[in-house]
Amino acid sequence: MKDVFIVGSKGIPANYGGFETFVDNLVTRQVNPKIKYHVSCMTFDKSVKQYDYNGAECQEIYVPNIGGAKTILYDLRSLDWALDTIKERNLTDGIVYILACRIGPFLHKYIKKFHNHGFKVWVNPDGHEWKRAKWSAPVRKYWKVSEKLMVKNADFLICDSKSIEEYIHEDYRKYNPQTTFIAYGADITPSTLKQDDKKVVDWFNKHDVKLNEYFLIVGRFVPENNYETMIKEFMKSKVNKDLVIITNVEKNAFYNSLKEETHFENDKRIKFVGTVYDAELLKFIRENALGYLHG
Repeated sequence: MKDVFIVGSKGIPANYGGFETFVDNLVTRQVNPKIKYHVSCMTFDKSVKQYDYNGAECQEIYVPNIGGAKTILYDLRSLDWALDTIKERNLTDGIVYILACRIGPFLHKYIKKFHNHGFKVWVNPDGHEWKRAKWSAPVRKYWKVSEKLMVKNADFLICDSKSIEEYIHEDYRKYNPQTTFIAYGADITPSTLKQDDKKVVDWFNKHDVKLNEYFLIVGRFVPENNYETMIKEFMKSKVNKDLVIITNVEKNAFYNSLKEETHFENDKRIKFVGTVYDAELLKFIRENALGYLHG
């Protein structure tokens, strides 16, 4: 049996989030019975729980809600949990798979400990976190240094983008990183819902949206997803269709900036409709859009 500890996703079952969706599908669609998955799951509740999800052992890890720093603390506490579990159960063959590059300055102290127990450390470097506009200059500098140290110390890196894999080899060639590219899969099965199902009718009526009468955007509400560009260009068009935006919209600084730059509130075609956590409903909404915009 090979034990695989997955650190860095917010947890499963997934709602939104690329890493969360990846982990959810990884354990749900497991084929090899000789792999045991152990997944850390973030919680702000001090009464942590352990539970089974489709055969995976899920362990809640408590962290205080202290802003961006909580993800670093969460990853470190997750590694502590993984190491303790390996020791307690005398596990000797496996992988610790870390999603994203948040803990570079701390990783080296864990590597040897995991190696001593026969575990390799793999990393998914994600994207260019250090470029994101949401972070201040000092934080972006930290993310860049952290990425470098994660690449330097990891045994293996799995990139979900060919461009990221190329970037890793170009920027960090002196570390001779061992990498592979694995693309995410996609669920291409049709939605089980029909247009007269109650949840479909209720959602479309609630948001005053008509089947095949809208363009669609689905994504996190962050500047890097280019909402400003997409909204501005859509508003320039004369198309008599809606632009439906499914996102975790918050009336924060980014929202206020977007409003000021685009004045989208003056265009009745622009519809921020919040989130849709029902996978079948979201699939149905996608299937019945005229087109899809991705930033």
